Amino acid sequence: MISNDSNKVILSICDLECNYGELQVLHKASLNINQGEVVALFGPNGHGKSTLLKAVCGLNPSSKGSILFEGSEIIGTESDQIVEKGVAYISEARNIFKDMTVLENLRLGAYNRRARKKVKENFEFVYSLFPKLFERNEQMAGTLSGGESRILAVGRGLMSDAKLLLVDEPSIGLSPIMKKTVFGAINRIKKNTDISVLIVEQEVDYALAVADRIYLLKKGKVVLERKAGEILKSEIEKAYF
Repeated sequence: MISNDSNKVILSICDLECNYGELQVLHKASLNINQGEVVALFGPNGHGKSTLLKAVCGLNPSSKGSILFEGSEIIGTESDQIVEKGVAYISEARNIFKDMTVLENLRLGAYNRRARKKVKENFEFVYSLFPKLFERNEQMAGTLSGGESRILAVGRGLMSDAKLLLVDEPSIGLSPIMKKTVFGAINRIKKNTDISVLIVEQEVDYALAVADRIYLLKKGKVVLERKAGEILKSEIEKAYF
């Protein structure tokens, strides 16, 4: 059942700062995501987008600021505990297990205690969103196309019983047809669930087509926030420079 409570903030990042050694990457970055909302995070390469995602899921320590998930502070929380709370991170690398089947990869997504109670339900949910994964159930993951492997990575994230998906560069390295496949999958999540999605993406057209709102991150700072329907691709690209 879809509630899509646009007034419920599921993720709130406030004045976040992150460093790699002595290099400060994020400078008081702030953004919010509502329940059931798709938010696209744009910006030049190397300006902190992936760092922000990794900070949310506990893979990159934050030096200052706050990250509230469903109203509770998660800075300092172990990454596996953040997954159990309902945050799933799909990295640019995908990290699927090529020598395992699609089914086995999906099952690995349900490793946390909360998800283990809903394995059957979540399998049905993932297969309803992505029938192609059901068709490829016994196929080795290493034989999937690029687009199918991206969908598998998203499906595995959903198997964790996620409430928030963090998706890093889902279209990178894919053909135009496969890009449409991946963003079509994200659009089905938006239309059929109340799961929130934060996408880091360079392909502005694809991301704008599914996003409710956009943020622009430049030199580690959020410099723009707008409803997706109120901004043009050219305005975003101009803001990059």
